[in-house]
Amino acid sequence: MKSTLLALFLVFTASSLRADDERLAKLRAADDERVAAVVAGDRARLTAIFSDDLRYAHSTGAVDDKASYTDALATGRTKYLTWDYEERNFTFPTPGIALMTGRAHMKIAKAEGTMEVTLSFLGVWREENGQWRFLAWQSCKLP
Repeated sequence: MKSTLLALFLVFTASSLRADDERLAKLRAADDERVAAVVAGDRARLTAIFSDDLRYAHSTGAVDDKASYTDALATGRTKYLTWDYEERNFTFPTPGIALMTGRAHMKIAKAEGTMEVTLSFLGVWREENGQWRFLAWQSCKLP
């Protein structure tokens, strides 16, 4: 009986780890696509990856929704020249939701000029119709 329970536990654990690895790989790929679309300012790609309910709270305190953030990127009013992660972690607090935390260094061009920032961030992903879509962002500048 003990060996049967141990075998079932090991099978369940292995299958759970594979599922987590697949979910993590899909999220990393989705986030890599999001960053590439942001840097490119590609409206079609941004529209596809952003949730319709997007809330993007910048480190400045400004807040955008999907339409305003997509427009700022697509028109070049805000241009991300570089986006490099120093750290990026994902956790799954509940089915269909993923939290992304970490630090990133960015170089951003706006009408006021170019700035370089290092941010600590929280990103939220939601699974919508079988696809991970970017739901929310909150960041703060690090010294």
